[in-house]
Amino acid sequence: MEMIDRYIYAVTQKLPVNQRNDISIELRGLIEDMLEERMQETDSQEKLVKEILLELGHPKKLANKYRGTKRYVIGPEIFDTYLLVLKIVLICVAGGIGISFIVQTAMEPTNILSHFIDMIVSIVTGIPMAFGWTTFSFAMVDLFGTGQPIDLGTENEWDPADLPEVPEKKRQIPRGDSIAGIVFYTIMLVFLSFSSDYFGIWTFQDEFSGVIPFLNEQTYTTYLLFIILIFGVGIVKEVLKLVSGKWTYKLATYIFFINIVSIIATLILITRPDFWNPEFMDELVQRGMLIVNSEAYNIITKIWDQLTFWLLILLLVGLIVDALVGFLKARKK
Repeated sequence: MEMIDRYIYAVTQKLPVNQRNDISIELRGLIEDMLEERMQETDSQEKLVKEILLELGHPKKLANKYRGTKRYVIGPEIFDTYLLVLKIVLICVAGGIGISFIVQTAMEPTNILSHFIDMIVSIVTGIPMAFGWTTFSFAMVDLFGTGQPIDLGTENEWDPADLPEVPEKKRQIPRGDSIAGIVFYTIMLVFLSFSSDYFGIWTFQDEFSGVIPFLNEQTYTTYLLFIILIFGVGIVKEVLKLVSGKWTYKLATYIFFINIVSIIATLILITRPDFWNPEFMDELVQRGMLIVNSEAYNIITKIWDQLTFWLLILLLVGLIVDALVGFLKARKK
């Protein structure tokens, strides 16, 4: 019966993810047993179901009984998801920094001491940054929420008819997609924050001889705040999706404004002439990878000159599509 499904959904959505399936089965069995014991031919099934649900109590109250413990650092309904995401982010940050150290040491073993010091500095700055962004993301979710506000009344006076509907599959957001997005944004944030000098063309002459960077190493630290902002808000966006679990107009609106922030920050960043390596083409020639005025040189020069334009186009299209998909999926079918 639909009212039973809605009640079970309302209860389980307030519980840790790893408990939802078992408690859903247990609760459904309990309700069906109570219904079978009290059902008589003259009884209205809908009326009896409503009485049973009222007897079981407010979904929030019942969820608290199943949960058994109360943790309010972020909020009991999203605290377990917060811990999951925090673990993922910290592992990605630590793993990314460790891999960067290994790669740098393998490429330049004579500078191992310098690489080790860089790794320690990265850990000291990266771990707090990751913790801060993750906590901030969940604090925003807890403050503003992502679902439709539903008033079921007080725990003593509530109406099962006001239970939220179970979202359709098309509106549900797979947890795996959101987690993959968090991992991607975290890895990119770590890489561009602590190993940006390896973001470029790797050159080899019998052995590794260096990197021709895409970015201007002289001014890069000036724009590091924008890098953190772009990928940080990306993490916030995926956290919103993960906690919500379903597309709503409220969530889609949040995603839309987050995408606007990303577009503005990226626009400011990549349109600055001193953001990109001004000697990129000259370094390709000096390393013997290109010959001036050759066909390959002219093609790569054209691509390099138009790189900012096409990056902006791709970003705009991607973020607009992302926002439109959210609003379309939020529609009631």
